[in-house]
Amino acid sequence: MTDYRQETDSIGTLSIPEHALYGIQTARSIENFQVGNRNVNSDLILAIVQVKKAAAMANSSLSLLSKEKTNAIISACNEILEGRHSDAFITNALQGGAGTSTNMNVNEVIANLALLSLGHKPGEYEFLHPLDDVNKSQSTNDVYPTALRISAIQQIRKLANECALLQDSLQKKEQEFSSVLKLGRTEMMDALPITLGQEFGAYAQAIARDRWRIYKTEERLRMINLGGTAIGTGCNASVRYSFAVTEILRDLTGIGLARSEYPVDLTQNADVFVEVSGLLKALAANLMKISGDLRLLSSGPNGGFGEIRLKALQAGSTIMPGKVNPVIPEMMTQIAIKVMANDTAISMAAGMGNLELNAFLPLIADTLLESLSLLADGVKCFRTKCIDSLEAHPDNCMKHLKSSFALVTGLTPYIGYEKACQIIVECENDSAKIEEVIKKQGLLDQETLQKILNYQWADGYIR
Repeated sequence: MTDYRQETDSIGTLSIPEHALYGIQTARSIENFQVGNRNVNSDLILAIVQVKKAAAMANSSLSLLSKEKTNAIISACNEILEGRHSDAFITNALQGGAGTSTNMNVNEVIANLALLSLGHKPGEYEFLHPLDDVNKSQSTNDVYPTALRISAIQQIRKLANECALLQDSLQKKEQEFSSVLKLGRTEMMDALPITLGQEFGAYAQAIARDRWRIYKTEERLRMINLGGTAIGTGCNASVRYSFAVTEILRDLTGIGLARSEYPVDLTQNADVFVEVSGLLKALAANLMKISGDLRLLSSGPNGGFGEIRLKALQAGSTIMPGKVNPVIPEMMTQIAIKVMANDTAISMAAGMGNLELNAFLPLIADTLLESLSLLADGVKCFRTKCIDSLEAHPDNCMKHLKSSFALVTGLTPYIGYEKACQIIVECENDSAKIEEVIKKQGLLDQETLQKILNYQWADGYIR
């Protein structure tokens, strides 16, 4: 049988399980936001805890918090940062109140852990209070966005590293396939010769741009409004505290955080998260394009392009024996779609802020951190289970090239566009007749003809 303690706020009294680390504000949140089954992102929780730890240290340095309470709060924060008590953070990801429920959940858990370390019971807030002590000099409106910036930067670093590794893998394939000549295609139709290596080199260049863009977004996120409290004006927090907590938080996180010179701006405007999300969308677009190309190039294997082979990872059908599907590019495509959808949600939520605060920051936080996590994990999976192990099929590449009329384009500088078209007509849609028709018409000398037949007629191709 569960024993309960009674906690009271301005609305009334609730019964809380006696040993629960959360309190009445968390309990009200659980009652109010019974939607879906997604709790607040764990990385965001840990970032909020880091903010709480820095705030306690800053308040202590200014003699605003006793050493006993400071040490108890720091000890509680350290326990959480070590991975303990994760089951105590139970607020729903999508909540009203601009993240107040999440901030209160963290305040209550830290306070009750601190009370236990001081020899008291959970809920005995007369000895150490969630708001008066743990939340001293703070508001949800400066804590929550600061924590989001920290957790986003941590995820951005992980994603940027994964993009660097993917770029490296693509460049290795560029070198590996540098001599594999194949047919290029535009608008899904036969075009000109290209090497498989050049195709992968183009992929590497696209990911290199994404890597740089994503890496640079950290600079935008380093500015924080901590110390601005409710609306950015710094009510109930001194300027000395604002500088102190920023410096301490910089040391705790290892991130070059800087105090905003205009925290009113950062408190009400969420455009920086839209900017970051937009760059994630650009990466998603490139990953979608590459994934789509790999599905086409590996299609068949006998009835399609079959110009590359993807490693077989699992059976592809419950009815067709031996069928294997391009499951990793398909996974990557779905991640890209999800990130693009999240970008729309983030843009709409950022634009719906009113006056001094954006009430929809919980949606921005949940979707942005989800996109970062999906991309980091997805890019790693894409690299290790698809790119690194894929192989070229040179015979099919050459077969498709020779079955096309790509050679005729090489003739146009010598015989003109119209005569080149006539050669195609005379070949009667049989590319094998190209050499015969050219020789019959006597339009080129033997050296030039041989150069064209060997695809040695454009910069960048095999000589």
